[in-house]
Amino acid sequence: MPDFKTSPGTRDILAPHSARWRAFQNIFATNVEAAGYSYIIPPMFEDLDVFLRLGEATEVVTKEMYDFHDKGGRHIALRPEQTASVCRAFVEHRPTTPWKVWYSGPNFRYEKPQQGRYRQFDQVGIEALGVDDAFLDAEVIALASSFYAALGLKQVELSINTLGDSGDRENYSQLLALYFSKHEEKLTAESRATLARNPLRVLDSKREPDQEVIAGAPRIRESISNSASEHFAAVLRALDALNIRYKINDRLVRGLDYYRRTTFEFVSTSLEAAHTAIGGGGRYDGLVEALGGPATAGIGFALGLDRTLLACDAEGVFVAPSTDVDVFVVDTVNGEHAHELCHQLRAKGIKADRAYDLRSIKAQMKSADRSGARFALIIGSDEVSNSTVMLREMVLGKQHLVPRNEIFSELSHLLKK
Repeated sequence: MPDFKTSPGTRDILAPHSARWRAFQNIFATNVEAAGYSYIIPPMFEDLDVFLRLGEATEVVTKEMYDFHDKGGRHIALRPEQTASVCRAFVEHRPTTPWKVWYSGPNFRYEKPQQGRYRQFDQVGIEALGVDDAFLDAEVIALASSFYAALGLKQVELSINTLGDSGDRENYSQLLALYFSKHEEKLTAESRATLARNPLRVLDSKREPDQEVIAGAPRIRESISNSASEHFAAVLRALDALNIRYKINDRLVRGLDYYRRTTFEFVSTSLEAAHTAIGGGGRYDGLVEALGGPATAGIGFALGLDRTLLACDAEGVFVAPSTDVDVFVVDTVNGEHAHELCHQLRAKGIKADRAYDLRSIKAQMKSADRSGARFALIIGSDEVSNSTVMLREMVLGKQHLVPRNEIFSELSHLLKK
């Protein structure tokens, strides 16, 4: 028989970790829905051209996409991120603006698996389309910041930058190309290859030999338009008004080519791995137009679930919630009593489980221990004859008989303690 296992870069998420994932997503939903964001579920694959709009110099496009021809001959790709899909949905459905949505789910990139980075990885995020307002930029950043706080994270730093307008970015790219070309012999081979594709991405290099050259590179804020400069100043004032601390990082360009104006990133200072960014985003005012829609402003962020949970572990916060049941029913008669009582308990909002196959009372009590239940309800022939149930406190070992018709009120009282 074949020894089937998960593919490289994927894994099974089992309890209690799966409960932690769901709690993570629920907290995020509560946080952003309070600000008027509605849930969107884009498809997991799209026409390849949707993602080619991310920028042909972007590594996601050049090296990391899972793309293939389907049985109808269409060239499609598993989504490597969800912003492009949301913008495609906006072009297709033309909702009323401002259109504020949030998403949650897996993306797919063919990259080297390592801690906190998988080929199938989950993100949560928001997108807001149709508004070019600095206050919206600040709102989006504030929502990410408040979500991290809701998880209990304290060691998170916000970096922010502006990439100017479309023409500013192109002009800056040319300035960088000229500068890096003059110092090309000092760059690593990897950065020289990046320079040929996209000079902006050289700024992302974390390789030590590149740092001296990068440190002397021109800064984009020195050459952006007045309107972009004013927008950025307004964003910073709006963040100051909310007492959100930030660092201006002139080297922050982010990994996707569609960003304009405001760009930002959250880094966990509690992580010691090479990759400490746990989320980020920015404006992408030209992406809807590139997908065939009208000129539309847009801003959003994506937060990595795996990396954020690693940061939670490093700070000792947001532990996995309990998946234990409240009550375990032990039936030594025929199983029918456990069957009916579990159904009734669940209908009353009490989490209940039971054993099967008419196992011995000893085996059933072991199952009750493993379930984590606070109470066991034991039904034997005497209890059936007397219309009672034996209620046992699992930790203390105390037990007493309760009339069958009073068991719900008795449990409700005890579970509140």
